[in-house]
Amino acid sequence: MDLRIKPFDFNQAVARAGLRPDGMPLAKPAAAAEGGSFRTAMSEALQSVSQTQAEAQRLQRELSLDNPTVGLEETMVAMQKSQVGFQAALQVRNRLVSAYSDIMNMQV
Repeated sequence: MDLRIKPFDFNQAVARAGLRPDGMPLAKPAAAAEGGSFRTAMSEALQSVSQTQAEAQRLQRELSLDNPTVGLEETMVAMQKSQVGFQAALQVRNRLVSAYSDIMNMQV
């Protein structure tokens, strides 16, 4: 039995993976067109965290200016919500970086 190794064809391998030679996808997947992609979900989550932080800052400012319509409890709850959201986003980022480094360190 004669075993011969064919030379590696990078372009063929990339095309088989559904990518262009520069690493970008050939076509957008159907899930991304429907708005159910990870990128969309992550973007919406980060926007939500940003909005809660802005709201907490606004309430802090109003409280420090002695606005009678803004209570201390409401401000503290908004601050805690923004802190929890930021910590969750930070943990997701840390997990993504860890997964990326694990994948990059894999031997092929």
